[in-house]
Amino acid sequence: MSLTTHRLAAGYPSRGRVLSEVDVEIRPGHRTALLGANGCGKTTLLACLSGAIVPEHGDVVVDGAALRHNRRGLIDHRRRVQLVLQDPDDQLFSADVSQDVSFGPLNLGLTDDEAQARVAEALELLGVTHLAARATHQLSYGEKKRVAVAGAVAMRPDYLLLDEPTAGLDPDAVEDMLTAITRLEDSGTTVIMATHDVDLALAWATTAIIVTGGRTTQGPVEELLGDDDLVRAAHLRTPWPLDLAKRLGWSARPRGIADVADLLAADASTRAVPE
Repeated sequence: MSLTTHRLAAGYPSRGRVLSEVDVEIRPGHRTALLGANGCGKTTLLACLSGAIVPEHGDVVVDGAALRHNRRGLIDHRRRVQLVLQDPDDQLFSADVSQDVSFGPLNLGLTDDEAQARVAEALELLGVTHLAARATHQLSYGEKKRVAVAGAVAMRPDYLLLDEPTAGLDPDAVEDMLTAITRLEDSGTTVIMATHDVDLALAWATTAIIVTGGRTTQGPVEELLGDDDLVRAAHLRTPWPLDLAKRLGWSARPRGIADVADLLAADASTRAVPE
């Protein structure tokens, strides 16, 4: 089981080709961070994975079944794969939160009672049950972000694609979003997160996909973000724990460094004197 692309190429009439011969694999249960400079094609890749963009050539495949860009194929695909855009105002359009979150389930043909059960479930997972009756225009930016995610979660997707879910949020709102994402993962949803925050990517993800020059490199997050040439080519920076480890002069980069506690533990192990 996986969400994959095979030799995917995509672009726009005004910009030309953005992605070329892209092969990625999103495996269930793995946290995947999608990284790259502005305009590199991260959002384009997410849109292709969700079915929102028809690629020039290549395939998007879910659990062995290729995405078909017709009405039936897209409906089936969006039961499995959902995309949440970076700006929540691009997705929220109903008068209140419950109406907005129920839009997708109702379009699946569910009854009002079934749709409301989905709404209640999604709002609880995102920790925004108290906002159910709130007018969408009265929400804070962080609340809008979580409600937009709830609208996608109400479809009960296997794969949830989040485009910069923490962008523009204050530290408390970032923590709220990450807590909500953990709840989604505990419920069986596999999350793919596009982000510019390399420190967050290192701490959160197990796998990274870095987009540069219209192509992708995929691998363990520590390995890719520890590759100076790749990070430089992608116009990113080395996460501070990995950069600091190098500055400390360690000949080999210790594994599992994502925060201060990991760094101190690794430093202590390098200083230990054998008995």
